[in-house]
Amino acid sequence: MSKSRLIRLAALAGIIGPLLLAAVITGLTIAQADFMRTLGWNPLGPVIDWPSGLALGPYGWLMTVTFFVCGGLMVFFAYGLRQVLDAKFATTLLMIAGVAMMGLVFTTDPTLTSTSRTWHGLLHDSFFALLGLTLMPGMLLLGRAFQQNKQWRNLTLYTWATLALIVPTFWLKGLAVYLFLLAILTWIMVIALRLRTTE
Repeated sequence: MSKSRLIRLAALAGIIGPLLLAAVITGLTIAQADFMRTLGWNPLGPVIDWPSGLALGPYGWLMTVTFFVCGGLMVFFAYGLRQVLDAKFATTLLMIAGVAMMGLVFTTDPTLTSTSRTWHGLLHDSFFALLGLTLMPGMLLLGRAFQQNKQWRNLTLYTWATLALIVPTFWLKGLAVYLFLLAILTWIMVIALRLRTTE
């Protein structure tokens, strides 16, 4: 496969991944709204066990598969970025973040439960933490790489502004979770669209 074709496919992965994740989360939230309310979730807050709790519902297998597929697409997208940017460490962090998303296939434990934690719930939480601890530094370093590349320079401030927004929202519970997802999925698509135009 030629390098240019690989880059185009990686860009496509970066576009499809966020769209797929957003579509599945939205669809499952609507289809499983009653179930999610039994976990304590409320669309206007508190946003408990969302979106991970969607994997516990009657159609939860779809959320599990989507976590795995979208994580894989993110790894490939990050690999494509590596082909056009001098940012090996940054893109490696982004690839690890994709692997961490794949790790979300281990189902979460309901927050409002009296039962003890399960091994798969602990793994889910660990992979979620790894996702944040690799994605955010990766974005910081990518912003620096963008700054040093004429074709990407105008995405520097956008990347850092998105990072400044998602850092607090990643760790907060409640309505901030919606903002985090919207901001990060939009950022990935914007970067993927730029990658698509890169020769």
